[in-house]
Amino acid sequence: MELRELAETEMPDLKERREKLWQDLLDLTIGGEDANRASCVMEIRAGTGGDEAALFAGNLFQMYKKHADAHGWKCEIISASPTELGGFKEIILGFEGEGVYRELQYESGGHRVQRVPETEAKGRVHTSAATVAVMPEPEDVEVDLKPDDYRLDKFSASGPGGQHVNKTESAVRLTHLETGLVVQCQDEKSQHKNLAKALRELKARLYDLKRQEEEKKRSDQRKTLIGSGDRSQRIRTYNFPENRVTDHRINFTLYKLDQVIAGQLQPVIDALIDYDRQQLRSTMGALD
Repeated sequence: MELRELAETEMPDLKERREKLWQDLLDLTIGGEDANRASCVMEIRAGTGGDEAALFAGNLFQMYKKHADAHGWKCEIISASPTELGGFKEIILGFEGEGVYRELQYESGGHRVQRVPETEAKGRVHTSAATVAVMPEPEDVEVDLKPDDYRLDKFSASGPGGQHVNKTESAVRLTHLETGLVVQCQDEKSQHKNLAKALRELKARLYDLKRQEEEKKRSDQRKTLIGSGDRSQRIRTYNFPENRVTDHRINFTLYKLDQVIAGQLQPVIDALIDYDRQQLRSTMGALD
């Protein structure tokens, strides 16, 4: 009888400990095998909408940079194609820091903005878009890339509108021979630095390609819209007139767009991670 009473008194603490261990297990599983990588590469590309789309791509860049600064992550521009109005046709970023890929992986997909452009005289709301792709950055041993695997082209860097930036051939373009993937970098004055950045981006793209192929082979893999990385999927809308941001994957709406676009992205990311955790918990089976 004494043993039973002792067991009953310990039961609440044991259940609480079991629940904590279960939550820790879920957190370790969320985001897949690459979740704990401390570096990733992000591509932001202007979509439909002309100059307004390029300006929106610039807004997204600033949002992610401020989010990174708040976390103490390092944010580096690998390559950029700026426009004369201050936006970007495309910008490639490198992030480094604890938990960086675990959070930023949820940003892959189509981002839509609804607002009145500064160039619009009649004050009509326009819709434009940008796409974001986030790729985990592999270790050198995971992607064996030799000089014979790609073609290296050197050329002179140029700025927006054809403005000449550098008369020396400091810019580089890499073409991976097997896959046809092409990356280029011209942001640095040093050809050596541009080559290092281009190789970094190419390795990330090759690893991401390999990762996607492996995921397709796993027919029994848990399927979720969260973190799927599909650029064609519209994942979020930024509505400036209503100060609203909506993540369509989880039907999450926050009327604090001004704060989110200023870098306070954490509430949105936390909601996505929590949804992913609940989905995973349902798949794995809940505790009694």
